[in-house]
Amino acid sequence: MRYEKAEFKSAYGTFAQLPKSDLPEIAFAGRSNVGKSSLLNKLFMRKNLARVSSVPGKTITINFYGVEDVNFVDLPGYGYAKVSRSEKKRWADMMEGYFNSERNIKLVVQLIDMRHPATADDIMMMEFLENTGIDYIVVMTKSDKLNKGDYKKRLEKSKEELSFVPPENIIPFSSQTGENIEKIKAIIESHLEA
Repeated sequence: MRYEKAEFKSAYGTFAQLPKSDLPEIAFAGRSNVGKSSLLNKLFMRKNLARVSSVPGKTITINFYGVEDVNFVDLPGYGYAKVSRSEKKRWADMMEGYFNSERNIKLVVQLIDMRHPATADDIMMMEFLENTGIDYIVVMTKSDKLNKGDYKKRLEKSKEELSFVPPENIIPFSSQTGENIEKIKAIIESHLEA
């Protein structure tokens, strides 16, 4: 797959705006500011295709990127406290609509900051994916921010904390070094071929 050919297609602020799912989709989910846009940019070998912000809660739309005949879907981050109740409801409705509307979701890439244990929201998201039978992997972002000892400890601890996830599906990643980007691409491609 020629990831460098990725193009921004469209952004949707409500579930009602979403087009019918006519192509396979790879969705990216995680807390606000966990590094979804950075991972997408690394995947697409581009600096700023997906807009990166240091301000949490910046992606408030569902953003679609096209690569060949596949849609890569950047879902809005969850768990950001400083948004209004109506904004949280809009987000919940959008996510529920997205996942429950017979979309052709081949894989969800669930992102978690490697420096910290998974949050209650992360666990809830993974339980939801388990219950709906949607395949997912866990990408542990910001791995470069840990020293060798802490890296090893957090990876072991993550495998304990997420004991319901097969260990080979917990993948450390750094947008700075590109650690495991090829592995993530291989997993995406194997799910598209399945």
